[in-house]
Amino acid sequence: MKGSEETHTKIALTSISAMVAETTTFPIDITKTRLQLHGESLSSTRPTNAFRVASEIVQREGVFGLYKGLSPAILRHLFYTPIRIVGYEHLRNAVPCDSLSLSLPVKAFIGGISGVIAQVFKYLNARAISGFVVEDSLPIQVVASPADLVKVRMQADGRLVSQGLQPRYTGPFDALNKIVHTEGVGGLWRGVFPNVQRAFLVNMGELACYDHAKRFVIQSQISGDNIYAHTLASIMSGLSATALSCPADVMKTRMMNQAVSKEGKIIYRNSYDCLVKTLRVEGVRALWKGFFPTWARLGPWQFVFWVSYEKFRQTAGISSF
Repeated sequence: MKGSEETHTKIALTSISAMVAETTTFPIDITKTRLQLHGESLSSTRPTNAFRVASEIVQREGVFGLYKGLSPAILRHLFYTPIRIVGYEHLRNAVPCDSLSLSLPVKAFIGGISGVIAQVFKYLNARAISGFVVEDSLPIQVVASPADLVKVRMQADGRLVSQGLQPRYTGPFDALNKIVHTEGVGGLWRGVFPNVQRAFLVNMGELACYDHAKRFVIQSQISGDNIYAHTLASIMSGLSATALSCPADVMKTRMMNQAVSKEGKIIYRNSYDCLVKTLRVEGVRALWKGFFPTWARLGPWQFVFWVSYEKFRQTAGISSF
């Protein structure tokens, strides 16, 4: 298989694996988002936990409430995940050193950079056609970059429904339309900087740890290059990614959920302002709100993604990641 053909195959396999993993673990993601938004206002300081949040979603919105915002989430991964996964592998192989002997810090840096490249690439491609003029080579990119913002807004809407209020949006396209009309085109990229920060941290923990842990398991003869090695590596990957990225994830979620008021006011001016206000009102522990559901999601997500991806690569005759 030629180099370019193999790269295209990897991109396709990554997209399919990401779609399967996202659909499987999305109920945990919406639980994490609602939990991170809990406590933003002083009127909602009642203690809660992931299990209570999930049960309330099912009771008040039905089972399908656990999948609110799934379509933009899948769309986001179809563009974002292939760039960071395939990009990491290319950057790793480009280092003038045997990939087996690369140190963990070097892999962590490569992982972080690949995450930033994927996030910025998605952002720039969408901004390049922000006038909704679709270029031939970028048919759906206008939705790809704001997809995470739309997902967060739609996930948060369930809180309004539970209070007997009307949700802000009826669907992803309605959300895109309303955000552009009320907040301008730039509103679609609200929270892009904490999103880039999060992308660096989560990929630094996820990709580097999975790569390093899998090679350690194989080289230590704990297991061969099989599902057992992939499972152990994905567990460690999910844990490290969660610990590193959770504070940035909380900031990103809160900034993306805020909408400009009729008076043109917003709660948080930037990620630093969001960090200061969160610490002042809720304390340091608030930075790790949603840690358990985040890890509970990343663990299964990593497992489903990496096991599927490695199996697909094996079937396609491509070497292990």
